Amino acid sequence: MKLADAILSRHTVKAFESGHTLPQEQIDTLLSLLHHSPSSVNSQPWHFVVASTPEGRDKIGKAATGTFAYNHPKIVDASHVVALCMRVDMDDAHIRAILKQEDEDGRFQIPGAREGQDKSRRTYVDIHRYELRDVPQWMEKQVYLALGGLLLGAAVLGIDATPMEGFSASALDAELGLRERGLTSVVLVALGQRSDKDFNASLPKSRLPRESVFTFI
Repeated sequence: MKLADAILSRHTVKAFESGHTLPQEQIDTLLSLLHHSPSSVNSQPWHFVVASTPEGRDKIGKAATGTFAYNHPKIVDASHVVALCMRVDMDDAHIRAILKQEDEDGRFQIPGAREGQDKSRRTYVDIHRYELRDVPQWMEKQVYLALGGLLLGAAVLGIDATPMEGFSASALDAELGLRERGLTSVVLVALGQRSDKDFNASLPKSRLPRESVFTFI
């Protein structure tokens, strides 16, 4: 599917066809897309939990009760559900792990490149930690960059998707043992095939007029 067509045709699915499983090849493509998502100074402050079994989806579904019960069917009926999580801190161990991986991948081709990259990244981390004091918000922004890429990639592949903020992060963190791993959940994405009950499929897209959202200079 062409990119322009995917943008216009995609929508947030409100009901999935239970029992439909997406081909593993498509899932692998989306996981590669997530793995290679861009992030500020290549900080990669994320972790992705992928539920591909009924048991896995049920675990995530436990976070969609009460106020968020309307999202429970989307979770359990989908083919796959991805919990996009972020680190609770940009600590030194993570920064050193990124630098080590960059070195192993051959990113540093000239003398001083490794030290320069490390200094530049730490400068940004320190700005967000000590001046802006918004490290969690900064890391969360990177997770949403990954989310946007995932939704667009799914659309290009013709996969139906639903992003969800409507769940209890504390409940999901507890269910998946995320906080013990220095992580916390941010947003969910359900992937699969929409069912006939997906009322949003027949509704027209609605966006503010082009002239109100663009300024050309």
